[in-house]
Amino acid sequence: MLFKKKIDEEINLVFFNESLADKLFQLIETDREYLKKWLSWVPFTKEVSDAKKFIKGSIIAFSSGSAMQCCIEYKGKIVGIIGYNSIRHDLKKVEIGYWLGANYQGNGIVTRCVKALSEYAFYKLDMEKVEISTASKNYPSQGVCKRLGFQIEGTIKNSENLDGEIVDMIVWGLYKQTTIK
Repeated sequence: MLFKKKIDEEINLVFFNESLADKLFQLIETDREYLKKWLSWVPFTKEVSDAKKFIKGSIIAFSSGSAMQCCIEYKGKIVGIIGYNSIRHDLKKVEIGYWLGANYQGNGIVTRCVKALSEYAFYKLDMEKVEISTASKNYPSQGVCKRLGFQIEGTIKNSENLDGEIVDMIVWGLYKQTTIK
């Protein structure tokens, strides 16, 4: 049985396990051209074994308490990934990262998942800050941050190479004392 956390009637977060590698790889393969505009690792994910390596690494990071990744299940189908890319107990902050298949955008899926993970970070993990980094031209991800009350904390210039384009990253922060929208 897979560990699932119900977000609402449409969305579950499913903890990673190797049995999800085929579904994840197929979603990446289907949306490869779209995803590589925003994610530097897409060109290096060439076969199912690459997805399995990522899942194994994620499970190891979870067991050490340094990260947590989950699949996003929407209406019973795996549609993306979300999680804490880093969990920093020493700094009382987490960094949330996510991606979603192109056909599933515009349904509020990521917004609902980020809200749930932010609340969990604040009230179960006792964190003080949630951080998200978005590419400067990734307006849908910036919209998620804005809808939930995140504030821009800065821009890191020449931060990442996305599909041959060097892009700036905007760092967004949400603090525990701030009301999540």
